[in-house]
Amino acid sequence: MAVPEVVIRVDGIVTAVSRSTRHSFSKPNQERIRLLAGLGVDGDAHLGVTVQHRSRVVSDPTRPNLRLRAAGFPVPTGARLYLGEAAVVEVTGLRNPCAQLDGFQPGLMAAVLGRDAHGHLIRKAGIMSVVISDGEVRPGDPVRVELPPPPHRPLERV
Repeated sequence: MAVPEVVIRVDGIVTAVSRSTRHSFSKPNQERIRLLAGLGVDGDAHLGVTVQHRSRVVSDPTRPNLRLRAAGFPVPTGARLYLGEAAVVEVTGLRNPCAQLDGFQPGLMAAVLGRDAHGHLIRKAGIMSVVISDGEVRPGDPVRVELPPPPHRPLERV
């Protein structure tokens, strides 16, 4: 009896995974990371049930942790990214760029912000998400995107 072929749709490939135990400007690339449901990246300074980003802690330390750096803009709120064999993250909104960018290189903050034709601010620094399912993620792993049912909501700052 023939075994049916399983077709897995791949929308992208993980190019790098990073983590840092410190709140530093950069996070060193790793061979692999482990995502923990409801917490984030195991061993990372931003791991936790509540927000760990320093500027967010100052304004409201009880807010849920919505952190994960990723690329792409036409992804609606609620989209799920299936990473590797088991990890799943759900997109929650746009990442707000940090003023530390200009300390790294003058003008970098302006490079990740823009304005549309109506003068509305456009953030180009990445997206935020929450970990739905645990899993290990490595460079080269497949990424599959599952969009939420319509109507799709645009990403907003979280």
